[in-house]
Amino acid sequence: MVSRPLITVLGASGFIGSHVVAELAGRPVRLRAVARRPTVPAGLGRSVADVETRAVDLSRPGGLADAVAGSDAVVHLVAHHDGAGTWRAADGDTAAERLNTGLVQELADALRPAPATGRPPTVVVFASTAGAATDGVPGFAGTEPATAYERHKLAAERVLADATAADALCGVSLRLPTVFGPAPAPAVDRGVISAMARRALDGAPITMWHDGTVRRDLLYVRDAVTAFTAALHHAPALAGRHWSVGSGRGTPLGDVFRTLAATVANRTGRPPVPVRQVEPPAFASAADFRDVRVDHAPFRAVTGWAPRVPLHEAVARTVAALADTHGKDPL
Repeated sequence: MVSRPLITVLGASGFIGSHVVAELAGRPVRLRAVARRPTVPAGLGRSVADVETRAVDLSRPGGLADAVAGSDAVVHLVAHHDGAGTWRAADGDTAAERLNTGLVQELADALRPAPATGRPPTVVVFASTAGAATDGVPGFAGTEPATAYERHKLAAERVLADATAADALCGVSLRLPTVFGPAPAPAVDRGVISAMARRALDGAPITMWHDGTVRRDLLYVRDAVTAFTAALHHAPALAGRHWSVGSGRGTPLGDVFRTLAATVANRTGRPPVPVRQVEPPAFASAADFRDVRVDHAPFRAVTGWAPRVPLHEAVARTVAALADTHGKDPL
């Protein structure tokens, strides 16, 4: 009997991680869900996969090697978040740099196969960011990393590429834009779309730090998940490179927020909340004011992947899920 492959998901209780775990649970694999919290999305008891959960604090050195031991593939979704749930990191933040970059080096060291085993290199699919781009889409600004977080992710991509070249692993970096959508408990999407939807559900104005013309590529979480599974399936053809994954459209955030306000109004029966420009906070960076659009054509050419959920439908699904759980945020 052929053994089921072992896929380990690092960051399994996070927003994207919880969705990836739920997707892989429906496949005939051995699935190891690794998270700082011991809980992962509900429903795994009905899974097709053989599921194992592990509680490991990966911010502390020493736990990673055991967490990934024996893995045929690893989906790396760990990133530094502060106490408020934000991904922002300051230059010189060693804790953030360890999780965003150092953990990838530790992973490469842990997965390096012994020469005598003959075991093929472990596949690693790494969640990077569109902000790491140095080869941006023509007509869109900000093609150099503008924040510490983006520089950390770019450095991690280079670690994976070097480890792949050395046959230590088979690494694939997926550069993601803004990913949003409903989150299965205990995860919470704290991104801008869900945050503004919660404000609108409370009857508060939707706020933005600019005039609304800044464009964002917004990717529904379900489409992000299928990009990760496509990368797992096509890893040998993708290995050693970064690949951009997104909707392929840059939509003005003012339009997105007005659509969001109208969608919440349809749900609640109240008038749409206003969308207002406010002064940006002191921690805002250049990345907050640049246009982002992702060209996923190269990734599609290799894998056949394409986003399936239109933005208006993704917003409606997100609002519906948040309205059903409004006031019940588990965190």
